This record gives sequence, C-alpha cells and structure tokens, in this order.
Amino acid sequence: MTTAIDGAVLLNEVEAFHRRFNVFPTEAAYVAVVLWDAHTHLLDCFESTPRLAFLSPEPGSGKSRALEIVETLVPNAMAAVDASAAALFRAVSGVDGRRPTILFDEIDTIFGPKAGENEQLRGFINAGHRRNRPMFRCVGDGANQTVQAFHSYAAVAVAGLGSLPDTIRDRAVIIRMRRRARNEKVEPYRTRIHEREGFALRDRLAAWAEQVTERIMGAWPEMPDGVTDRPADVWEPLIAIADAAGGDWPERARAACVALVTASKANDKGSLGVRLLTDLRDHVMVGIDRLPTVAILDRLNALDDAPWADLHGKPLDNRRLSKMLAEYMTADNEPITSRNIKTAGSVLKGYYAADLADAWARYCPPPPESPLPPLPDMENAA
Repeated sequence: MTTAIDGAVLLNEVEAFHRRFNVFPTEAAYVAVVLWDAHTHLLDCFESTPRLAFLSPEPGSGKSRALEIVETLVPNAMAAVDASAAALFRAVSGVDGRRPTILFDEIDTIFGPKAGENEQLRGFINAGHRRNRPMFRCVGDGANQTVQAFHSYAAVAVAGLGSLPDTIRDRAVIIRMRRRARNEKVEPYRTRIHEREGFALRDRLAAWAEQVTERIMGAWPEMPDGVTDRPADVWEPLIAIADAAGGDWPERARAACVALVTASKANDKGSLGVRLLTDLRDHVMVGIDRLPTVAILDRLNALDDAPWADLHGKPLDNRRLSKMLAEYMTADNEPITSRNIKTAGSVLKGYYAADLADAWARYCPPPPESPLPPLPDMENAA
C-alpha cells in the first residue's frame, strides 16, 4: 500500500530548499515559485500553465541560481539557452511521452532590444500557455511538403534582464529579483552535493502529484476578489495546488496571488499607445477641450519621466503622434485624427478632447482622484 504524502509538509520542504540558495524579494515570491515547481508535475490537470519569470535590471541578482534550483525540482528539465523554436516544437511533441519543462536563461538575448523580434519563439511560448493550442508548420522538401501540428503545451520558466514581450509577461508570474544585501546570506550551491537533494524532492513531488491528480483534475479554486481574466488563468493552477496541499498553503497562496498581481499591475505601464492616451488626459489636455498639435507636442516632450522627448532617439513629432492616435477610434467609430482649430488670426491643426474621450474611457486606467476642496473656515464663517 502506498504511503500517503502530506502535501503541506512536502511544499514546506521545497520552500526550505529554495531558501537555502535563493533570496527572493518577497514572501509571496517563495510561495509562487514553490507552487509553480509543484504544478509542473500536474500539467495534465490544467487548461493552462503559467510562465515563471525571474527578471532584474542588473546582472548578479540571483536569477540564474533561482533557475538552477528550479531545474532540480521539475520533471524532465530542458535547459534551452539558445534552442531554436523548431527544436522546442519537436522536443514538446516528442513520441516518448516525456514532455520537457523548458528553462530559458538569459532570455534578454532572445527578446531584448538588440535581439530582434524572434516571432517564432515568442509564438511557441505564447501557444504553449494553453492546452490543445498546437502550432502548424510545413514539413518536407520543395513541393513535397505537408502541414503538421506541433503540440506546444509545456511549462516554461525564464530568467533575464529587463522585461518581456507583453504577450509573454501577461501569461507569467513575475519575480523581480535584486542583488543580495550584505546581511542576506545564502548557502553556497554545489551541484555534486545539492543536486541530489533537489532530485529527491522532485521525485516526492511526482509521487504526491499522482496521489492528488483526481482531486485536482477539474478543480475550480475560489479566486481572491478582483483577480479575474488573464491573472486568474495564471493563478488558478497554483491555487489549486495549494488547496490540494492543505495546511496554511491555501491562505498563503491567495495572499501571494493578490500581492504579485497587484505588483504586476503597478509595474505595467501598458502599451506606448495607452501611455500616450493617459498622458494626454492627465497632463496635456486637463480642462481643455481642444489644443493645437504644436502645443500638444511641446507639452508631451516636456513631461518628466515620460518617453516622448527621446522616442527611439528623437522627440515625438507630428507624424508619429498622428499615426499612434489613428489606431484608436472616436465615439463615432472613426479613427482619431487632427482637425482644424481656429486661433487668433489663424487656423491650426490639433486635437479635440471630445474625439479622445471614448478611447480614454476604454483604454486608460482610472484618472487620479481630484483633491478634495478645502474645508470652510468655520471660525470666520458668517
């Protein structure tokens, strides 16, 4: 008879293993990473698998070490520093049934500003987020080609500098790493010694996964208030794991979910177009119903902590402003374009707040609250 494994105790041990070698920025990060490790053993229970991303602004922040510890805890780890999209298609679609857990270090060399777009690889990582989303490719030579479906559903963890493409970031649990402070100590990691300890935990996670598969299959965990849409897709598998483990993990998982989703929203500036719309609403056209283009550009380019004065090496100009705003529609479902504005003695091209209002309502975050008016001076009130 198989001995039942206490899931909460096992996850505690996995967390303790991480804490020996990794310094994560928050308690929520430890919870998320441990649950992600466990979920890689239960992928077939879920409709989607969140990406795990260790990101930092500078080297030497512990990203690679975090990925190295994860590597010992997940099934069929596949280090893919420079793997091509074609190689990954075939690895995940392999006939031996050993679906890999893909680990990308130095992801900034693939998606960074100097690395090009890598659309094939981006497409693979995006498609593999959900089950039953194969990618179709032509296979063969010359005229003898056939269309073949490549399954891409697989767990993916990445580490790198900077950020990620929006489509990948939205599907990921982001751990924003930082360099260790002098008082933050970790145990030196030695592969020959400690790898075996990680493998032992990995095998126990696999055994526990077999015991809870039926319980987790089809589970609909209760999500924290306000966690919906894409964040809910990302976190549902992790919270389902926590619920199956029991102990204090359900509570810790939901607290970690709220903390990391909130942090992600705070760090997410949105697309450049949304940033433009928001800056126009909150800083440029406040209380103004129309403004000439030249005045809009002057105000945008003068904003501190805004990208407009140095956009790809030069200030935002009339042509780029017009192109960006034309992507959005007015309330009459027409592209936003400049119109004539009559000024003293002349007519200038510019933009009307009424034309922007629908886009502001649809795409921009809520406007900052207006300060409350001062209380009346009751002492001198007549």
